[in-house]
Amino acid sequence: MTKFPTKNKKLIKWIDQKALLCQPDEIVWIDGSAAQKRQLEEECLVSGELIKLNEEKLPGCFLHRTKPDDVARTEHLTFICTKRKRDAGPNNNWMSPAKGYQKARAIFKGAMKGRTMYVIPFSMGPVGSQFSKIGVELTDSKYVVLNMLIMARCGNDVLRQLEKDDHFTKCLHSKAELDINKRLILHFPEDNTIWSVGSGYGGNVLLGKKCLSLRIASFLGKKEGWLAEHMLIMGIEEPNGHIEYIAAAFPSACGKTNLAMLIPPEGLRVKGYRIWTVGDDISWMRIDSDGSLWAINPETGFFGVAPGTNSKSNPTMVETVSKNTIYTNVLLKPDRTVWWEGADGPVPEEGIDWQGKPWRPGLLDEHENPVKGAHANSRFTTPITNCPTASFRIDQHHGVPISAIIFGGRRAHLTPLVYESFDWQHGVFVGAIMSSELTAAQVGKLGTVRRDPMAMFPFCGYNMADYFGHWLALGKKMKKPPKIFNVNWFRTDEEGKFIWPGFGENLRILEWILDRCNNKVEGVKTPIGYIPLQSDIDLTGLKIPALTMQKLFEIDKSKWLEELKGIKDFFKLFKRDLPKELWREYEQLHDRLKAE
Repeated sequence: MTKFPTKNKKLIKWIDQKALLCQPDEIVWIDGSAAQKRQLEEECLVSGELIKLNEEKLPGCFLHRTKPDDVARTEHLTFICTKRKRDAGPNNNWMSPAKGYQKARAIFKGAMKGRTMYVIPFSMGPVGSQFSKIGVELTDSKYVVLNMLIMARCGNDVLRQLEKDDHFTKCLHSKAELDINKRLILHFPEDNTIWSVGSGYGGNVLLGKKCLSLRIASFLGKKEGWLAEHMLIMGIEEPNGHIEYIAAAFPSACGKTNLAMLIPPEGLRVKGYRIWTVGDDISWMRIDSDGSLWAINPETGFFGVAPGTNSKSNPTMVETVSKNTIYTNVLLKPDRTVWWEGADGPVPEEGIDWQGKPWRPGLLDEHENPVKGAHANSRFTTPITNCPTASFRIDQHHGVPISAIIFGGRRAHLTPLVYESFDWQHGVFVGAIMSSELTAAQVGKLGTVRRDPMAMFPFCGYNMADYFGHWLALGKKMKKPPKIFNVNWFRTDEEGKFIWPGFGENLRILEWILDRCNNKVEGVKTPIGYIPLQSDIDLTGLKIPALTMQKLFEIDKSKWLEELKGIKDFFKLFKRDLPKELWREYEQLHDRLKAE
């Protein structure tokens, strides 16, 4: 008979039901203590689930490997289960709740025989904050437990909060047989429930992350009047100590984490700016009593992509992952440190690759393709407290005030370096038409435009047409809505070379954005929005020819008119559900371009 360390009858009943279904040998409650965490780590070392890394060079760090067919989010096996298909929208795979429960229950049945069921009470956001949401994840994976202890506030403090309020997201996970043919990631927004079975990869099984913090939370936000967004939050401190906060949404491969941890460039250091990282991935935002938008990062860690992370792209993250980090699917070097493509230092002469096989540079597979040492989606899970730029307001129950919202994409020749929307409604349109051209690292034809509104297309837990409507409605409720901007760090010349240096230099654009928020500089009106006067961007220490700057802000009317065709096709996906305001913005953009 399991002893329950809670009096919450709803929680006890739910765990009893799921234990009856999954049939674990025992149930262990996660209390959040350092002692229990150490015990779990030791058990993982014995079982081989984790490999201990070099304690001198990477103290407190471990390596984990997943199955070769379990290395990323399985979008085609991820479903929103609502009573009406229309409520899930064209942006989601849909399954009826009855069918979802039936299919998953057959896989969950007896899946934990011979295993332990771990009960993880967790809070996304500071425990007790009005922003926060509590979940309880049941899992048979120690790897999940150890990652959740990094990514969320877990344990007894959360359980005590649940004594006061029994509203929680019911999260059930089992590795089962780790069979891709018996893998499902199911969201039941109307039941506040998530079921994930057959996977061991973080994005599918750390149910507080994308599953709760975006898919379920976006649904709850629509119902309760707030926003759950795929956005970084960062603070920019001026020498006088004043800090302004921005939230920014970027699709994958567009430098979101790098921006959140930006280091001011040499040319601007004389101004004494300091960057504060509140979060690199998720933002929950509410309208405060002052009528402005405030935000928290509901997470306590980073679940970042390793390849390409180095001292040039993100020196702050390199320092962050140097201790107390779990690495997944990277190369193990002979000295028991790790490496990935694009990491600092020389390419190792040998190692054990992400599949546990001997590796050396130049190794080819049976099809004569290069064998990578680390998987392209290899990851690290690391505490935000490791981060040298971590904000002192991470645990602030009230969050931080947002001055600007930034949308970004990767367009070689279309979008200028930065432009500002005319108003909130136009800003929602700017977010709704967000897009990127596929890079060599992504599946699909190189250069193909992929639409990803607000970087939320894979993560919005309900019909995205209603999501746009929710954004429009919230804008009307704010006394001082944040200004909305679009940035594009990826403009190229005729030879395909980037013409903006990016990385820390992006602070020069953020400076202009904040100056616009504070009415310090003028904007030049164009058909797509306001762009800067070149004289208002501080280029101290940066040698960029005037013609190049002109190219960075070029707005080609013919390219934009062609772009409108793609936008129209995308908007048509949502049929009659798309808010009429967005069609109006579309027509007005068309008219402005024609009149130009």
